[in-house]
Amino acid sequence: MVDGSLSAKISSAPSDPIFGIVEAFRADPRPEKINLAAGVYMEENGVTPILASVREAERRLLANSTTKLYKPIGGDPALVKLMRALIFREPGAPFGTLPPIATSGRVEVLHTPGGTGAVRLAVELVARLRPEAQIWVSDPTWPNHPQIADAVGVRHRSHPWTTANVRELDMGALLEAIAAAAPGDAFIFHGACHNPTGIDPTAAQWSEIANAAAARGVLPILDFAYQGLGDGLIEDAASLRAFLATGCEVLVAASASKNFALYDERVGALAIVAADPAAAAAILTHAKVAIRAAWSNPPGHGGEIVAEILGDDALRAQWEGEVTAMRERINGNRRAFVDALAQAGAGDFSHLLSGRGMFSLLGLSDAQLAQLRDEQAIYLVARGRINFAGLSAAKIPIVAKAVAALLR
Repeated sequence: MVDGSLSAKISSAPSDPIFGIVEAFRADPRPEKINLAAGVYMEENGVTPILASVREAERRLLANSTTKLYKPIGGDPALVKLMRALIFREPGAPFGTLPPIATSGRVEVLHTPGGTGAVRLAVELVARLRPEAQIWVSDPTWPNHPQIADAVGVRHRSHPWTTANVRELDMGALLEAIAAAAPGDAFIFHGACHNPTGIDPTAAQWSEIANAAAARGVLPILDFAYQGLGDGLIEDAASLRAFLATGCEVLVAASASKNFALYDERVGALAIVAADPAAAAAILTHAKVAIRAAWSNPPGHGGEIVAEILGDDALRAQWEGEVTAMRERINGNRRAFVDALAQAGAGDFSHLLSGRGMFSLLGLSDAQLAQLRDEQAIYLVARGRINFAGLSAAKIPIVAKAVAALLR
């Protein structure tokens, strides 16, 4: 092999910590296998459905679409307008009625390929506009957060998110991290439904976090991957409203993968809340330069689906009902699993009841997770992250008994 070739001295990269386990699950021939690792919503039968509102939107698009031209660099204008309405909607306000901040000129919104694309663009902006900044992520966090920082070339640090027993938010440690950060550093916060712990700050705690961040001069990046699956579409944006109340700059990475079940369509948005309209316009130009050198133009079909739903009162109401049904099923499984753990003699897991969203941590070791996979064909990811949407009435007692057996 010629020195300097692409294949010289090459070794394999590690598999993705989540998708690698999902691939192992798919390769497992055992019919009784249970997938609690994938970060997707599933129905009782284990299928991730196409929402009825999505089917109707696609039917209309198929009948009326006339072109597949590129979208603008900043994305589908209709989607951008409607995602602005979804992200910034306030309690009691009709959809489309925007708060003053959203019409002040301080806000720009761009259509991105999924929430991952939105987070990547946010980190790219930090690298371009604050090259000395570090990005702080919670420990634990979604594994892609530090990986994105590494890919962009931005230094990152972690801060504790929970107490040592992983049962509640370590507010003191979080505030200490904010105080220790340099002005200009960025913090990636899970806007709602923390992945993987399910432990979210209260509204009062979000206000305290936001005030501390504003006083220190750090930039909050809110990752809204699960809006609507915690307490509700509007309720889950309490974190954003807390930061907006301080007047600080904010970046919001929104995803339509989970709440629209549009996983493979890659629909997301990045909302930029700048210091003033001139800064917002300038940041937008940098964002478009970064986009042009990355995906150039966002994929169109998924964005058109979301725009069709959000732009039609009846379809939007149907979709909101479907989001409510998904959230209630997740919460019901969470409660049933805690009850089943108690009945199986696993001990007190009542702290899981205060969790929000699809995930919580069971606190299992790598050895225990391997034992679950090898002996019971039950798949979870690091630290025993469980996806409650992957459970069913039949699976709940099976998993609870298997976990209880590990802990005895």
